[in-house]
Amino acid sequence: MPDSYVSSRIDSFSPSSNGLPNGSSPALQQNTPGISPVIRKKLMGYVGFANLPNQVHRKSVRKGFQFTAMVVGPSLPFLYPPFTYPPSKANLASESLRSLTLSSTHLFTLPSNLFPPPQTVQRRSPLRASEQVCTLPFSSSPPPFNLLPTDIEENGVRLHLTVVDTPGFGDFVNNEDSWRPILENIESRFDSYLEQENRVNRQKIADNRVHACLYFIQPTGHSLKQIDIEFMRRLHTRVNLIPIIAKADTMTDEEIADFKARILADIAHHKIQIFQAPTYENEDEETLAEAEEIASKIPFAVVGSDHVVQTPDGRQVRGREYPWGVIEVDNEEHCDFVKLRQMLVRTYMEELREYTNDVLYENWRTEKLLSMGVAQDSSVFREVNPSAKMQEERILHEAKLSKMEAEMKMVFQQKVQEKESKLKQSEEELYSRHKEMKDALDKQRGDLEDKKRKIESGRPLTPEKNATKNRRFLR
Repeated sequence: MPDSYVSSRIDSFSPSSNGLPNGSSPALQQNTPGISPVIRKKLMGYVGFANLPNQVHRKSVRKGFQFTAMVVGPSLPFLYPPFTYPPSKANLASESLRSLTLSSTHLFTLPSNLFPPPQTVQRRSPLRASEQVCTLPFSSSPPPFNLLPTDIEENGVRLHLTVVDTPGFGDFVNNEDSWRPILENIESRFDSYLEQENRVNRQKIADNRVHACLYFIQPTGHSLKQIDIEFMRRLHTRVNLIPIIAKADTMTDEEIADFKARILADIAHHKIQIFQAPTYENEDEETLAEAEEIASKIPFAVVGSDHVVQTPDGRQVRGREYPWGVIEVDNEEHCDFVKLRQMLVRTYMEELREYTNDVLYENWRTEKLLSMGVAQDSSVFREVNPSAKMQEERILHEAKLSKMEAEMKMVFQQKVQEKESKLKQSEEELYSRHKEMKDALDKQRGDLEDKKRKIESGRPLTPEKNATKNRRFLR
């Protein structure tokens, strides 16, 4: 192999004729502040690390994949064509779940006994239909979560799929906190995963976190309801939201386009984050066109059916049969079910799992640990250049020394000032004492001089006493 791959600091190589180390081209140099440029060299022979994706593929196929999808949607109490009522109030999520789990490739096939057979009611007159009274419970109790796990395999790739159904969502008179049980269920799954991560033995970690939430919207044709906005606003930071228009065969193509625009406007107005397909560099035109086409279909307008009907040209398809024709579930011209399945399974399943693990779960984990009083130093896992780190430490040390020097100067000046004040006070006290002693001496000197003058003048020092003695002698 005539050449090799080297990655090190730029100053550890001798410059070549062009002024760059080891003859590297200027285009390959990266000048990042604080980090020395990395030298990249082209290989002249096969080394083998290009086989790493194949190794990851073999490991992934051996381990298999886990994916959890949650379906949520309110009931649909109004008339459903062709003039039939679904079982009780048809739940959008339950009916669309049958379509999502039943496909032509049998990729998401689940046991048929999980879903009750559809029941229809014969057409009634408008008078009798208006006489019907819909009774709904007033208070919202935690809905039962139906877990539908299954293990599927395609071309040697195993997938453990879990579909979480939420029947009864939005079926109450007071739906103020209808989102809370679902949010608690999602966060409890985060708690379970965090507990598994904190175990001593972490060899077998079951990922039961919800990777995608399919939220089914009633085809009203107007805009999002308050329950839809509140649900998505509360859960968009905990799960990947994918809005879906259920029973899209109740609207025309123009109505669907207008309804989609209004839904996206409401989502943007309330700053709700729905799942957006990521874009990568160096993608080919076909992949970019496919991503744009999938993004243009959001929110997906789907038609749910698990019945096989016959088309006028004799084909057996899954769909709904009407007096005016047949709506095919797997026909992209009739609904967006194929694009929805393509986004969930074929194109962005791994992106959904990665975004759940790297963003949603990490944000929740950070909030959880901070609420528990666990703080993490942000500089622990930061990549730092050793020379830059030494320079930073030297600057910090010099700043510390200068600070200590300033503090010592301040303390010294303070002590000098205190000493000077004491000396000045002592000086004033000595001056006052000296003045008092001088005054006392001046007074004594004056007295002595007075006595001296009296003696010199011949006068007695105490005339009063001498006079008294003379009077006694005369007596």
